[in-house]
Amino acid sequence: MPTNTNNHNKPRSFGKLDISQITEYLYVAASPNAEYAGALSNLNVRLVINMKFFTPAKVYQEPPFRMLTLRTFDFIFIPIPIHKLEKGVETALPAIQNGESVLIYCRQGRHRSVAMASTILIAKGYSADDSMRLVSSKREVADPYAWHIQRQIRKFEKKWNNHKNSV
Repeated sequence: MPTNTNNHNKPRSFGKLDISQITEYLYVAASPNAEYAGALSNLNVRLVINMKFFTPAKVYQEPPFRMLTLRTFDFIFIPIPIHKLEKGVETALPAIQNGESVLIYCRQGRHRSVAMASTILIAKGYSADDSMRLVSSKREVADPYAWHIQRQIRKFEKKWNNHKNSV
C-alpha cells in the first residue's frame, strides 16, 4: 500500500462545506453549492467529478475547474458501470500527476463518490481493501462496504490489475 502522506489522522473540517480530504490530492463531498467554489479553488481542486444524474452548478463547469459528469444512480439494481469508473480514473490520474486536486461528489458523498475515490486510489497502487478503509476513515458518512458499491470497487480492482499486468 502506498504511504498516505496526509499528516491529518482526523478528517479535516471545512466548516459548512460537506467535504472530506482523503489524501493530499483527493476530496469527496456531497453536492457542492456554487458558493463554495472559492474554497475549492483554494484547495487546488481543478478537476470536479460529478457522479449525479443532474447537471452541476455552472461555476464548476468554468475555469479554473474542469467538470467530468458521469451520470450514475445509487440503486442496488443499477450498479455503477465499470466503464464509468474507468473514465473517472483515466481523467483523474493526469490531473493528479500534474499536481492538481480532484473533488468527487454525489448527492450525499456516501456511495458513488466513495466508489470513484476508491477506484482512483486503486489506480494509484492501493488494494481495494486499503482504499475502502482509507476513504471510510476520512469520511464519516462514507459506506464503501454497501454490497452494491463494494462489488463494483472489487470488479474495478480485478479489471485494472488484469489490464495493468497484461501491458
